Amino acid sequence: MDVTFPIGELQVPEKTTLANVQEWLKDIETYTTRLRQVVDSLTDEELSKTYRDGAWTVLQLVHHIADSQLNMYQRLKLALTDDTPTVPAFDQDKWAVQPDTQLPAESSIKMLEGINERIVFLGNNITEEQLVRTFTHEEIGAITVAAKLAKLAWHENHHLEHIKIALKTDIK
Repeated sequence: MDVTFPIGELQVPEKTTLANVQEWLKDIETYTTRLRQVVDSLTDEELSKTYRDGAWTVLQLVHHIADSQLNMYQRLKLALTDDTPTVPAFDQDKWAVQPDTQLPAESSIKMLEGINERIVFLGNNITEEQLVRTFTHEEIGAITVAAKLAKLAWHENHHLEHIKIALKTDIK
């Protein structure tokens, strides 16, 4: 297994349908429950584990997931409300070492509950026409609403698998 992409790389259908969106939304809707099942009872030592040398700790991953979901939600909303907005990148490595990442995992899980609830509601009310709206990422280029919805689900699952791998390894 490739620990860099344990669930594989993001795959977005060439022609995304509302049925695809519903599948992604199911993952997003259940994510915090699945995350809690894995991290709620962890010790400080377990929260300090990594899935490979040089990787973020389990605690940093939980906070990164919330930070990233927040940024991606904002980009999604901008794509739905503005005409091809340009969005900045965020330096996830710098975000991962800010003082707030020392807070308990619960603070980010609560944040994710609210963000994901908003994403799911928004996604359940999206039209096929809106799926092709785009925003321009300053480093990556044009990204569609459909691709962003796919990534919102994939990214959470991707890092949940990293957390599970970390908890099975002896790397600290």
